[in-house]
Amino acid sequence: MDSSHGIRFAFGTLTVLPVRVTRWDREAGRAGMVWAPLAGLVVGLCAAAAGGLLVLLGSGPLLAAVASTAVPAVLTRALHLDGLADTADGLGSGKPAEDALRIMKQSDIGPFGVVTVLFVLLAQVAALNELWAAGWGRGACAAALAGVTARLALTAASRTGVPAARPDGLGAAVAGAVPVRAALGTVALVTAAAAGAAAVLGGVAAALHTVLAVAVALAAAELLLRRCVRRLGGVTGDVFGALAETAGTAALVVLVLG
Repeated sequence: MDSSHGIRFAFGTLTVLPVRVTRWDREAGRAGMVWAPLAGLVVGLCAAAAGGLLVLLGSGPLLAAVASTAVPAVLTRALHLDGLADTADGLGSGKPAEDALRIMKQSDIGPFGVVTVLFVLLAQVAALNELWAAGWGRGACAAALAGVTARLALTAASRTGVPAARPDGLGAAVAGAVPVRAALGTVALVTAAAAGAAAVLGGVAAALHTVLAVAVALAAAELLLRRCVRRLGGVTGDVFGALAETAGTAALVVLVLG
């Protein structure tokens, strides 16, 4: 399959950038999820640029952190945050899978969703504030890495063996679409590339820290994925949004703790 269809699928479904999705089938979904980290890189670089510009103009790290958190939300129409909220409401309801999925599909957001999104955004801003305060390079690299890692979690979650909870929607289009070997290869390649960039900018310690951040982020997303599969019977578009926000936030937290 022409890789351009996969790239279009990735950008067309995971960002608001003006990319026309020319194919919406299983093969395009498979390629799209493999290329998802590229869409994350573009989102992350835009977030880094926004925060960096404010720092260069004389703002403090907190404002740069807010900008770096806001840009990904804007570039995704806040769909990942909405998915996080819906998933929190569904899981927090304590109801059977069918009822939980119905709750997730409703347009309103319940208390579980509101609280979850609030704390996730606070964690992202707090972490980025610390990282921007530590230096322009650390803040920019962290924003970029969070964007990539958030979408890399989607590649891993699209691997063979992960079922869809519904017969329609994004979850059904990509659930189980990516062969395990391809998913693992993408994870390894993206992690190595991120570590290599960190090594150039900050040496071996920075590279190891980056690998740890990606590993912990993917582990956190995997725990949530397994919880959703057990409770809901599979994944949905909302679950993918929740996985992205979970992975991105976890990566930022690990970068701060270093």
